[in-house]
Amino acid sequence: MSTVGLIGLGAMGSGMAASLRRAGHTVQVFDVRREVAAAFAAGGGVAHDTLASLGEACDVIVSVVVNAAQTESVLFGDGTNPGCAASMKPDSVFVMCSTVDPNWSVALEARLEAMGLRYVDAPISGGAAKAASGQMTMMTAGKPQAYALAEPFLNAMAAKVYKLGDSAGAGSKVKIINQLLAGVHIAAAAEAMALGLREGVDPAALYEVITNSAGNSWMFENRMAHVLAADYTPLSAVDIFVKDLGIVLDMARASKFPLPLSSTAHQMFMQASTAGFAKEDDSAVIKIFPGIELPKGKA
Repeated sequence: MSTVGLIGLGAMGSGMAASLRRAGHTVQVFDVRREVAAAFAAGGGVAHDTLASLGEACDVIVSVVVNAAQTESVLFGDGTNPGCAASMKPDSVFVMCSTVDPNWSVALEARLEAMGLRYVDAPISGGAAKAASGQMTMMTAGKPQAYALAEPFLNAMAAKVYKLGDSAGAGSKVKIINQLLAGVHIAAAAEAMALGLREGVDPAALYEVITNSAGNSWMFENRMAHVLAADYTPLSAVDIFVKDLGIVLDMARASKFPLPLSSTAHQMFMQASTAGFAKEDDSAVIKIFPGIELPKGKA
């Protein structure tokens, strides 16, 4: 029976690891915060102190880190500590769940194949709650041999596993387009709520009407609830969209494709970041609008 490992027990990774365990798998985990890995393993599973030992122990490794740079580090090391790639068995599979430049993902597949390893390009969406319940979405691309080994684990973690191509890149392209919409929708939701506040509309009433009208979006309904509660605890931080919309624009720039709404939304998140809200919830982009008094939440 194939063994599975997971790197990165953050908001998404912890839920994904729990879904794998709930499906009956013995989950091997690594996190730079050793106490977090140990706490997960106490409920069932194995915590590894090094990426090298995790690589040696697993047939499939799922990486749930922030970006391409962290993915490179967990695979190939950081100059001090080795990564997992060198110790992975031939034909084992690395599943990459971060939001990255699709061209980087294509290059990573080739690099791993040269080492005798297989790769699934598998960005994720749905948020921490859906990750914890096994209901998230995976946008995947990979060769049939990689799917053959990884698919049972993908299905344990996600309600929808979309197969978008037989080589890396297609999954990341679809995820980037999803992030275009997510970022623009958050920025538009913040702009709409800010205008309502400026015009003296009761924000709770505005929220109630919009969420039951044609102007609603999932992002308005989800993120403006954070604004009403004055809770900017980062479920997804402002700087995530500085990064992701930056990747969107880089991808489009390579083919000289105009993205006027994405460009504006990116500038809004950049403004929020440089104003000191980088690590706050992405709904904090509303804080860039002048002359409004934001809800203070419940006392």
